[in-house]
Amino acid sequence: MKAIFLSLAMFLIASFPQFGLSQQTGEPRNFFAADYEKKIAALVNADGSVRWSLPIQAIHDAQELENGHWLLQTSFGEVNEVDAQGKIVWTYKPNKLDGAKGVEIHAFQKLASGELMIAESGNKRILFLDQQKRIASQFPLTVKESDPHRDTRLVRQTPQDTFLVCHEAELTIREYKRDGSVIWEYPIGTKVYSATRLENGNTLIGTGSGNKVVEVSPDKKVVWEVNKNDLPGVELAWITMVERLPSGNTWIVNCHAGAKNPQIIEVNAKKEIVWSFKDFERFGNSLPVAVPASK
Repeated sequence: MKAIFLSLAMFLIASFPQFGLSQQTGEPRNFFAADYEKKIAALVNADGSVRWSLPIQAIHDAQELENGHWLLQTSFGEVNEVDAQGKIVWTYKPNKLDGAKGVEIHAFQKLASGELMIAESGNKRILFLDQQKRIASQFPLTVKESDPHRDTRLVRQTPQDTFLVCHEAELTIREYKRDGSVIWEYPIGTKVYSATRLENGNTLIGTGSGNKVVEVSPDKKVVWEVNKNDLPGVELAWITMVERLPSGNTWIVNCHAGAKNPQIIEVNAKKEIVWSFKDFERFGNSLPVAVPASK
């Protein structure tokens, strides 16, 4: 009887992935996720299987590259490029500048120009590596009292080649030009994690400790939001990565929300859940990084 039950369970897992570890609702898809409680970063296939994984200590950012490689980190002291099999092929480690209390990395982005943007918290700077991985340029961050762990969370380039910087410690988003000047500022009042500029000129924000997602206009008016208890049966906790998908839906990473809630959610403009992911066996309650994967 035990053998029959085991065979049936394996059949269900193979035939219906929702019965396995990876619980997806909606149309299955590939994605990257990383959790520093279980200390794992992994590329998850649509059927719930893991294509590759890496052990990590800490992570706050990741990006899929056009060649199938990924940028990610296994600690706040580095940026790695890994190949399509999950093997590390290149690493950047920052040096602490004179006067800095320490240095950590919480954000990076490969730009269409070929440059690699890296935010160095503690060093209070954004730098750009050229295609030979040499520092080509940099600009300073406006920070009142530097903290290597909290100067920044995510940083993202806008279509105008400016940079939205989430200053967690100062509860503020600042938009910088490449000369370091601040041209827009949004004091959100929470330990903000992410901000991206949308095609319509608005800014989509993952509020971190604010337990919500907001979209604000250039004149700083909230035009759309998903609050803590807006989604039936789901409670939003520490909102980290957010993204407006090509479909118009919004990707939300719901960190520290507890095992009753999905770690990743996709909602439409009406704030209806169209897809979700929940896996508290392979991943844990500290999953701040998740990115849709194209391959």
